[in-house]
Amino acid sequence: MGAIYRREIGAFFSSSIAYVFLAVFYVFSGYFFSLNNLATGSANMAGVFSNLFLVIIFLIPILTMRLFSEEKKQKTEQGLLTAPVSLTGIVLGKYFAALTLFLIGVSIVFIYGVILSLFGTVAWVTLVSNYIALLLLGAAFIAVGLFVSSLTENQVVAAVGGFVVLMLLYMIDVIASAVHVSWLQSLLYQLSFYSRYYEFTCGIFNLSSVLFYVSTAVLFNFFTVRVFEKRRWS
Repeated sequence: MGAIYRREIGAFFSSSIAYVFLAVFYVFSGYFFSLNNLATGSANMAGVFSNLFLVIIFLIPILTMRLFSEEKKQKTEQGLLTAPVSLTGIVLGKYFAALTLFLIGVSIVFIYGVILSLFGTVAWVTLVSNYIALLLLGAAFIAVGLFVSSLTENQVVAAVGGFVVLMLLYMIDVIASAVHVSWLQSLLYQLSFYSRYYEFTCGIFNLSSVLFYVSTAVLFNFFTVRVFEKRRWS
């Protein structure tokens, strides 16, 4: 897994993907920070974290689109599947490489916290809670994007497919409100990604929400392993 991880980290920074991802994330996060905090004199960064939910829906498919689709397009997939590395190691190596880049991007929120601390009191516990929520959300979404990338050899299709799936996950609350079957509506609300994330932005640390995001990441990584297990024996 370590070799795959190092290879993917190198591939991110030898191409434009890492720089585009980081630049766009920093631009949008900086814009929301200046709009919600610097312009209003508020030390509450809940608005920034709330807006970043939509930002990562657009950016994570760009981050994950090439991870497996490129292997298939360049015909290097068979070499990867026959390498002396377990399928789980291959998937997790790529997954943690993308997660590392995401971690580098979102950690800028601590710089924003330091800037705010120069002008007032920052609720660091709430900021760290929001940061953990963003990290958990990203971990779950990266696993989803990785799974979508494993289904196609076209990077554009992987990016668009990933965006559509993540947008559907974002809209679960809207879908649930339109459902009139009580048990189904209740189930959809339980599967809501945004409402669980919103709890964190309000300073509510819910262990069940942590387990929900971690379980989503584990489940979709498992699905990706199964895709390649089927492909290896086909």
